[in-house]
Parts: sequence; C-alpha cells; structure tokens
Amino acid sequence: MTQRFKGEFTQQEPIAKEGIERALAVLRTGRLHRYNLAPREISESALLEQEFAAYTGARYCLAVTSGGYAMTTVLRALGLRPGETVLTNAFTLSPVPGAIAAAGGRPVLVETTEDLLIDLDDLERRMAAQPSRILLLSHMRGHIVDMDAMTAWCRERSVILVEDCAHTMGATWNGVKSGRHGHAACYSTQTYKHMNSGEGGLIVSDDADLMARATVLSGSYMLYGRHLAGPPDEVFARVRLETPNCSGRMDDLRAAILRPQLATLEENCRRWNERYEAVARELAQAAGLRLPHRSAAEGFVASSIQFNLPAFDAAQIEEFLARARERGVELKWFGAPEPAGYTSRHSSWAYLGEQDLPDTDRVLTTLIDMRLPLTFSLDDCRTVGAIIRECVHDQAVAGSQRQ
Repeated sequence: MTQRFKGEFTQQEPIAKEGIERALAVLRTGRLHRYNLAPREISESALLEQEFAAYTGARYCLAVTSGGYAMTTVLRALGLRPGETVLTNAFTLSPVPGAIAAAGGRPVLVETTEDLLIDLDDLERRMAAQPSRILLLSHMRGHIVDMDAMTAWCRERSVILVEDCAHTMGATWNGVKSGRHGHAACYSTQTYKHMNSGEGGLIVSDDADLMARATVLSGSYMLYGRHLAGPPDEVFARVRLETPNCSGRMDDLRAAILRPQLATLEENCRRWNERYEAVARELAQAAGLRLPHRSAAEGFVASSIQFNLPAFDAAQIEEFLARARERGVELKWFGAPEPAGYTSRHSSWAYLGEQDLPDTDRVLTTLIDMRLPLTFSLDDCRTVGAIIRECVHDQAVAGSQRQ
C-alpha cells in the first residue's frame, strides 16, 4: 500500500504558556504601544531589545514591525541615495529586493552557486561593472556563504555589509552568530521564522549613529531614552532633527510573545536540525537528487530543506510535484513559470528590469523547497523523506519508459 502523509506543512507550534500569560498581562493594561508606560514601567519591546542584543553579542538592538521594514530602515539609516545600486543575492525572497526598492535604491543581483550561496566570483564582476557601497547579503533558506572570505572582500573594497538573517536566527559561522559579521543585521519574526510573532523584525549593530537614525526612523518621536539597548542621548542629539519618522515600531503585545521564545531558541534550533537530518538521510538515497553541500564551518539552522533534480525537465518536475502532492507532501518549486504563494524568483520582480543570471536560472530551474515545521515528529520527517525518495524514483522510471 502506498503511504500517504497527513501532516500540515504550515502548522506552527502553539505559543508557549509563558508567552500567552505575558501577552494577556499586556492586554489587561490596554497599553500595547511600546511608549505608553506607567511610572517606572519598562516596555516589553525594550526588554526584548536588551535580551536579543545580549543573545547576539551586539551593542544595540531595535525591534520593528517586520524583517522587510528592518532592511529598509537600515538602508535608509545608511543614507542610501535615490537610484544608488545595492548588491544582493539573485536567490532570495521578494522582500529583499523589495526593501532596496522601498529605500529608493536599485538592486543589482548576484549569481547563485549550486550550493545556493552567493557567487563570490560573480560578486567581484558585478562590483567591477557597477561599483556599490552596500551589499545586502541574504542568507537565503539558511545557507551561509564563507563569511570569513565575505567579510575580507567587503573590508578590502570598503563595502558596507548588511546581513539579512531572516532564515539564520540562531545559526553560526565558525562559532560566530549569524548577523555579527556585517555592519548591521536584520532578523524576521514572521510566523514561519525561528521566533513567531505573526510579523516582526529586529535590527542589531554596533554602530551608534546608524542605530540612532534607525530608532528615529522607526517612530520613536523623542522617546528614544526608553530603549534599553539603544545608543546614548548625545548620539540621538546629532540625528533626531534631520531624520524622518517612518513609523514601524514593534508593539508590546508581539514583544511579550517573543521574549519567552528567545529563551528556547537554541533548543528549537537543535530540534529543527534533527528534523532536517531525518529527511536528508532519506533523500541522500534517492538517485538523481542533489542536496546542497554544507561547510563544516556552517552552524546552520535548517527550518527548511532544499534539493535539486538536475536530470528532470520542467514537465517531469511538474509530474513529480503532483505525485508528491497526491501523497500529502507539499513542495515548492523555484523554477515554476509563475510565482506561487511565497515562492518567486528574479524573473517575477519586473520592477528590477531584465537580469542576466544564467547560473541562477539553471540552479533554480530544478530547485525544490520544503518547510520543516517543529510540529513534525522525527517519524513524520522520515516518512516525508521516504515519500519524496519514492516519488523521485517513480518519476524517473516514468520518464525512461516514455523515451
């Protein structure tokens, strides 16, 4: 009998009891706005910033409405000029080039390697053709490029490195937390990320002037002194009157939900990786399926898994996806001709103009993506992996019979 999986790929774990209790306490006060405080009260948002700064080892932290807003705000705080180019990955999700466009910049996309990393050789070529002051590096789907080589490249060329850590909260490179290699880092707490507040974002940096501008941009008015992980008042005095308010504050309800999740983040990272390994062990047995190589220096957090089917054409991949779907396994395809749900590619972002990215196109044409929610047991993961392996085999047989 053919096995069918009955789990939900979009079902998250419930918010823990402590988070619910904290959220209820905020609701009972009616003071959801982070600056609406009783005497001697400290906001949940300020406490989250303080705790996340300590977790990452950053000097400063700012909590905002989303990961996309975080990236846009950092670019604005860096003084991005209208039409200025910003280098970024070709393999990423739409909020990354969207943040550059929202800040008034022009994204310059860089090729992707077979291991789903930004191509350092192509980065050099793009830089030579269009010199850029800023690189917004997306650690897409948790794949981390050689950060020692990357930071050296940026340092030698005076390029400001901003890290998009939406998929690498809790990850490391050579023991250094993701987000601590660049000038600033942006994280997401959207539902499918490593901490869940529905929507939300965090910015970290050691640059006092950048963080003061980011805080005013987020809509602090003149209440920036209430940020426990913010720069000193004298830094705000330099920027407060020349920086616009582009309101994007995190509210205390979301911060209250997030703070207990930070305490369990390391354990959840371990659990995600267990699930990844359970699926990967099954997929490694599938002939014609390629898993990306991971460096030993990469302490990744695998809340999703990706693989390529390089021998399959578009029709075969569509048939393979249908086989998996019939057996209850929900997969996304980055080579689909039209964007679907959260999955899109550079050809769908028409506002960028035409992009010449043959290597990225080749990689994405056969790239399959799957979420690994913590609501899956390890047995669930083994079952899902086995179903994918069997569907790859069945599709390969069907293809050979037609030849």
